[in-house]
Amino acid sequence: MSRLRCDQTPAWAELHALFEASGKNFDLKAAFADDPQRFSCFSQDAPHVFADLSKNLIDGEAEALLLALARQCGLEQHRDAMFAGERINSTEQRAVMHFLLRNPPLAQYERDKVAIKRIASVSAELAQTHATLDAMLAYAEQVRADDAITDIVNIGIGGSDLGPQMAVLALCEFAMPGKRFHFVSNVDGQELASVLAQCRPQNTLFLIASKTFTTTETMTNAHSARAWFEAQGGQNIGRHFAALTTHVDAAHAFGITTTFGFWDWVGGRYSLWSAIGLPIALAIGAAGFREFLAGAHAMDEHFRTTELARNLPVRLGLLDVWYRNFHGFGSRSIAPYSSALRRFPAYLQQLEMESNGKRVDSGGKALPFDTSPVLWGEPGTNGQHAYFQMLHQGTTVVPVEFVALKHAAHALPGHHDKLLANVLAQAQALMQGKADAGGHRHFPGNRPSTFLLLERLTPASLGALIALQEHRVFVSGAVWGINSFDQWGVELGKVLAKDIEPRLQNGDVSGLDGSTAGLLQRLR
Repeated sequence: MSRLRCDQTPAWAELHALFEASGKNFDLKAAFADDPQRFSCFSQDAPHVFADLSKNLIDGEAEALLLALARQCGLEQHRDAMFAGERINSTEQRAVMHFLLRNPPLAQYERDKVAIKRIASVSAELAQTHATLDAMLAYAEQVRADDAITDIVNIGIGGSDLGPQMAVLALCEFAMPGKRFHFVSNVDGQELASVLAQCRPQNTLFLIASKTFTTTETMTNAHSARAWFEAQGGQNIGRHFAALTTHVDAAHAFGITTTFGFWDWVGGRYSLWSAIGLPIALAIGAAGFREFLAGAHAMDEHFRTTELARNLPVRLGLLDVWYRNFHGFGSRSIAPYSSALRRFPAYLQQLEMESNGKRVDSGGKALPFDTSPVLWGEPGTNGQHAYFQMLHQGTTVVPVEFVALKHAAHALPGHHDKLLANVLAQAQALMQGKADAGGHRHFPGNRPSTFLLLERLTPASLGALIALQEHRVFVSGAVWGINSFDQWGVELGKVLAKDIEPRLQNGDVSGLDGSTAGLLQRLR
């Protein structure tokens, strides 16, 4: 499908003119003073998430032009093509259907002829996803009922680690007692060794998560885990190892008999809804995992059906374009005011930067504008005592995205009010600032932030929050005219590592640049 790139649209030029006229000197405090309805206009409900966008450097005129930009870039058609199962991942000729993993089964649509017609093109894939889901959840319940299994070790990397690890930590309130969850991703053996030191072979289940069963880091750790298991007297690999992979033969050759697969239309960073999410299902159970999927599906439907002006993923994605390409903001800080969401920033780093960290458009042409911002952050209030100094008084403006929970998951008195007071105060301080003639205590203010509020952190609300971020990334990528669903940038280093590894043993530096050769000799 041919799409018009953002810089080729009339709205792009109009946005540049608007930015020069009023956008670059936008004053947040004046905007609130001039418009008593600003909070209402720039806040909204979406499934399980309330969003306040009012502290951002944007007004109605700018948002209207951004919406026009989205329409001129064919955002709605590109979105509909994704939901129809078209091969929008053009460089790999693949469909992009992670949304299907959380779609209800066909049986639930039997009286809805419109819905049946809409999903007819992907009905075969939908049936496959539910067959796999049912089998995976049945296995999860079997393991949960097995008191002998006390430790689950997930061995994966990238999307096979970041998503499940983040979600298991986030949903610890709902986790089954008596089972501990460990995540090993780094090829640095220190990480695996520290986990194995806490485990006993007869009580441990290893999950090997690799679509191809060839990922270097994952398979190195998997072979070391199997060697440890056997050396410690472990028996029956088939009982203590399971594989989340499409390469069943390779898993069987490893000794694994229990496997759960997924499909080439599931990108790694979108895979926690698939068999890769088995650690989540083991932690929160089959019912909890279905709630997780349902929360994401509710956000899918919001994105698919809501008009652009009140479509939260669209508004966030367009705000990202406004900041990256007009204000020139190079990064965004994620500050979840929830200890349970402490791995959320790391998860979002892969989701956005691996998706939209591209320098060419979907046709391979070099882009004359910037794409993905750098994402980074820590949970509050920790971040306040670390990098917030720079946010408030540094020379670089960094938009901040706060995530807060209305209700805590604990009963300790006083803690949650202090936490909420801090997140509200930080957003307020970034906007308002404080004058100081001496300079050292001067806060310039007018620093933008977004506030995402969940009633509680539950499987459903976490699912909706993650899906919101997925679709937001889709929106900005669609406007930029890039393919958000490939990741060729990770390949070159992998190829070169295979060449360098034997050189560390044989000392051959022929053909290497001077720096690499010098370092290799130093390491020998």
